[in-house]
Amino acid sequence: MAFEITNEMLVGSLMPVIVYWVYGGLHTILGYSCNNYRLHPKEDEDEKNFASKKTVIKGVLGQQFRQFIATNLLYMITRGNDTGASSGQSTSFFVIARQFIVAMFVFDTYQYFLHRYLHQNKFLYKHLHSKHHRLVVSYPFGAIYSHPIEGLLFDIIGGTMAIYISGMSPLTSAFFSSFCNMKSVDDHCGLMLPWNPFHIFFTNNTAYHDLHHQLYGGKYNFSQPFFSIWDKILGTYMPYSLEKREEGGFKLRPLKEFKN
Repeated sequence: MAFEITNEMLVGSLMPVIVYWVYGGLHTILGYSCNNYRLHPKEDEDEKNFASKKTVIKGVLGQQFRQFIATNLLYMITRGNDTGASSGQSTSFFVIARQFIVAMFVFDTYQYFLHRYLHQNKFLYKHLHSKHHRLVVSYPFGAIYSHPIEGLLFDIIGGTMAIYISGMSPLTSAFFSSFCNMKSVDDHCGLMLPWNPFHIFFTNNTAYHDLHHQLYGGKYNFSQPFFSIWDKILGTYMPYSLEKREEGGFKLRPLKEFKN
């Protein structure tokens, strides 16, 4: 087996990183000009969070470096195989669409049960997942800010599993990973823009995940990043309404009583 990094592999591992920062940068700019669609006042990002933006940026860059290494290892190990990130497979629209659907379902299922367990296990929450929840008021480029071990469990192992099981090529997996990054940024951007296509096609949206990030919402809305199906099936779904703030923007209001 020849272990070499090809141009296709480099594109496949770098594209999601570029998309993350470009899409996150776009939403950061929109956050300054779309105050009427914000879930939180802009100043809350600094006043209510427990991690500085400098710390968050360093943590995200570290996570992306680890993902880059893991992605290229996956490509090298599976290069030329009949399944699992094979570069010689059919690239018809229907094949790619099927791979996306399979990968989305695998990724969602894996992340729901892991995410829920990290909240229910007090030791793991304290030492791992609480780092991500230092961002009570989330913002675009903090979407994948987390403990390195959690980043390994969530994104690297979960993403690798979804890509391998679906049988994606490196190029297809690059588009899937970029799509995941866009959805994750959108979930954490704090903006309920009316023309956002993610909000049209997914009920698991910015407000849905923002409720989970609030101090009262840690036992609800574990599903991420695409569907809300597991929350609804297993009783962890918290419906909500959006109310207009007098000073501009929206306020989330849960529609059920919270359990202690």
